[in-house]
Amino acid sequence: MSLRDQFRGTGIAIVTPFLNDGKIDWDTFRKLINFWISNKVEYLTVLGTTGESATIHGSEKQQVFSFVNEVNAGRVSLMAGIGGNDTHEVLQNFKAFNLAGYSAILSVSPYYSKPNQEGLFQHYKALNAEAPLPLMLYNVPSRTGQSVSADTQLRIAHECKKIFGVKEASGNFDLIMQLLKYKPADFIVVSGDDALTLPMIALGAEGVISVVANAFPKDFSDMVRLCINGKFAEAQALHYKYTDIITTLFAEGSPSGVKAYLNEMGLCSDHVRMPVWPVSDGLRKKIKELIKELK
Repeated sequence: MSLRDQFRGTGIAIVTPFLNDGKIDWDTFRKLINFWISNKVEYLTVLGTTGESATIHGSEKQQVFSFVNEVNAGRVSLMAGIGGNDTHEVLQNFKAFNLAGYSAILSVSPYYSKPNQEGLFQHYKALNAEAPLPLMLYNVPSRTGQSVSADTQLRIAHECKKIFGVKEASGNFDLIMQLLKYKPADFIVVSGDDALTLPMIALGAEGVISVVANAFPKDFSDMVRLCINGKFAEAQALHYKYTDIITTLFAEGSPSGVKAYLNEMGLCSDHVRMPVWPVSDGLRKKIKELIKELK
């Protein structure tokens, strides 16, 4: 199966469930993986932002990568989140982790340092040279403080052949349209913003790496498949069914929002690792109301 086929449709930026003492809840994790796969998503992205990768370190990261691969047992494609703001450290992590069972790496653009566009290009050029698997870059300026411009993304797409796509979460439709218009034919663009998935697919994107699909995998992946098949009128009903829910997911930070939904649905605790904190009582009340409205 080609990379395009493996990562077309709905991927989930999966949560990492924790126990009350902060340790990983492996039993719940197993149940969640089976829940996501049984609800027909196309792939799982492991240890992205939603997986709280910033507070999972060293051997614990390897445990997560290996556990997801073991439980998945080849049923869907897997993408590993390995990124950072230190290019050398990212390259070292490429060598350190055993990524058996994974087909690609998602690598967020360098955060905090705010390099210029040439620095961003050189970062990805270095990753392209040493990555053990095909790479998808991740542009999320709301978190990194610096957008990878359309020109830089296109330069990467044309010159760095191991980088096969981008998770685009800038929300900047001028950038998105320039990227979709001028990208190489084999370079894929997926949405990194649940609320913008429908219009992005209408413009030529090929799916989403989703947060909301942690809690509602069937409906959201059905919506994406309808869009990919050009059935936008049918997809709109599912799109609007979740717009208010998507807003609440990020109202007080992520993944605290989606974990609140999973907790209310009896799928996962809402425990997170500091400095992330559970949602307020007021937002939790709103979340309960929105879940009731779905029934």
